[in-house]
Amino acid sequence: MQYPFTKLHNRIKATMPRQTAPPPSGEFTIYLQKPFTGQPTHTVNVVGEPNRPAVIRQTMYNGSTKSSEKSGDVPKDDVDELMNLVNTLRGFPSHASQDVYGYNTKVDFNTFEIQWSNVDEDPAAGEVSEIAAEQKDEFKRVADSIEALARTFAKRDAAV
Repeated sequence: MQYPFTKLHNRIKATMPRQTAPPPSGEFTIYLQKPFTGQPTHTVNVVGEPNRPAVIRQTMYNGSTKSSEKSGDVPKDDVDELMNLVNTLRGFPSHASQDVYGYNTKVDFNTFEIQWSNVDEDPAAGEVSEIAAEQKDEFKRVADSIEALARTFAKRDAAV
C-alpha cells in the first residue's frame, strides 16, 4: 500500500537544503562570478570567520587574463548582514548548467551552517520549470549586495 503523501514527501525531501559540516577552519566563503558560464568578466570573493571582519577581493578580467584586482576589509556588522542575506537562499533550487534565476550570475557560499550554489547538481532541478518571482528577486538582492560590498570596501590595489 502506498501512502497518499509519499509523492509529496519525496518531493519535499528532494528540495530540502543541503546541510554540511562547517568548514574545518571555521571560515566562510562567498563567491560571485559574472557571467554564469564561460570566462568571468569579474568575480567577488569574501572570506572570513564568525564575529570578525572579513576580507573581500574583486577581480576584473579582460578575456582570460586579470586586468585589475582590488581588496579590502568588510566590517563585522556588514559581514553579519551579508551572512543573514545569503542564508535566505537556503533551499533555493539550482541547476548545474542552466541559469534558473536569469541574472547571468553564479553565486556560491560555504558557511558555518550550509553550502549552496546556484550551479549545484540539484535532483529536483529537472522538475523546476519556473522559479517564483520572489525567489528570483531574493537571489538578485543577494547578488547585488555582494557586488555593493565589493564596490564599497574593495579599494586597495592587489597584485595581479
